[in-house]
Parts: sequence; C-alpha cells; structure tokens
Amino acid sequence: MRKLIAIIALWSCFLPVLQATEGRDQHLTQEEFRTKQQAFLTEQAGLTREEATRFFPIYFELQDQKKKLNDESWKLMKKGKDESTTQAQYEEIIERVCDNRIAADRLDKSFLDRFKKVLSPRKIYLIQRAELRFHREMLKGVHKRK
Repeated sequence: MRKLIAIIALWSCFLPVLQATEGRDQHLTQEEFRTKQQAFLTEQAGLTREEATRFFPIYFELQDQKKKLNDESWKLMKKGKDESTTQAQYEEIIERVCDNRIAADRLDKSFLDRFKKVLSPRKIYLIQRAELRFHREMLKGVHKRK
C-alpha cells in the first residue's frame, strides 16, 4: 500500500512538468510564431535588414486585421454547431463568413500598394511564395508531432 501511495505521489509531482513540456513543443505563442515567420520569409525572399525593418510592421498589421476577420468567422461557425440553429441563422452565418473572406482579399489588395512602397514586385512575389512554404512547413510539423 505504501508503494502505491509513493508511486501516486511521485506521478502527481511529475505530471505538471510533463504537461508543461508537451505544451511548449506543440504550441507557439504569437510572438514565437511571428519570429519564426519573419526569419523564414526574410531568408527565402532575400530581404535586406532595412527592407525587413520597413516591411514587417506593415505585414503584421495586415495579419492582425485578417486574424480579426478569421476569428469572427470561427465564432460564427461555432454557432452553427448548435442543434437549435435555424435555417435563417445558417443563411446569416454563411453570408457573413463569405463576406469576411472577401474582406480579407480586399485587405490583401489594399496592403499590396503599401508593400510596393517598401519592396520591389519581385521581392513581394518571393514573400508570397515563401509565405505558402512557411505555412506548409508549419503544417508538416504539426502532423509529425501528432
């Protein structure tokens, strides 16, 4: 009986440590994600230090605005999980999600003009290509951990 109590006590002491370690491996903070993203995009697009300094504040402003739209869409989609959701509510959900996607595309277009003031069209193209690669690599990492 004493051995069982000792094992349970040890296990309960180490469990929080194991959980904290697992959490760090699986989830990045927004700051960690952005640091990795900035380093990857800078390297892949061949940005100079000056270009990166001028570009990334604008880029992250765009990301913040798009995140707000995406967060709203996710909240709407969660509302649709409720069994009591009416057809009219589903109609509103799909319309607003679609509107958010269009708004995100408009943001991309409007920020493109701001990007052009900082980077050449070629570098903007390289950033866009690198962004796709970065997200693909991040998804691969998530799938490997699972």
